[in-house]
Amino acid sequence: MGRGGGSARRTPEPYLWLLFSGGGVVAALLLPMLVLLFGVLMPLGVVAWPTAEHLRALLDGVLVRVGLVVVVVLCLFHAAHRIRHTSEELFGIARFDPLIALLCYGGAVAGGVVAAALMVEMS
Repeated sequence: MGRGGGSARRTPEPYLWLLFSGGGVVAALLLPMLVLLFGVLMPLGVVAWPTAEHLRALLDGVLVRVGLVVVVVLCLFHAAHRIRHTSEELFGIARFDPLIALLCYGGAVAGGVVAAALMVEMS
């Protein structure tokens, strides 16, 4: 017998909840700042818009690019998890959970791959 005392089937659910909560933290900490900067302060002229050269210089660092990919992936998994569970509850379609999970998390993985490819292309 294993540590659990039985032969319980393992599910990826705890890891999905971990990605959901990590994405929620990232979204709560970073997105309001980005909305304030790019949606309010820069259009009003309070803060100058960054130049293309400045943005390229920011992306020169490998850690910055990896960090951006992590932020994008966490936010995508947060959204995927929220869409999955909300749509199942709201529309009463929990019987299609495997398909909904595949679409939601598959979309998050695809978005993460695109983000990583863009960061590699910029190097």
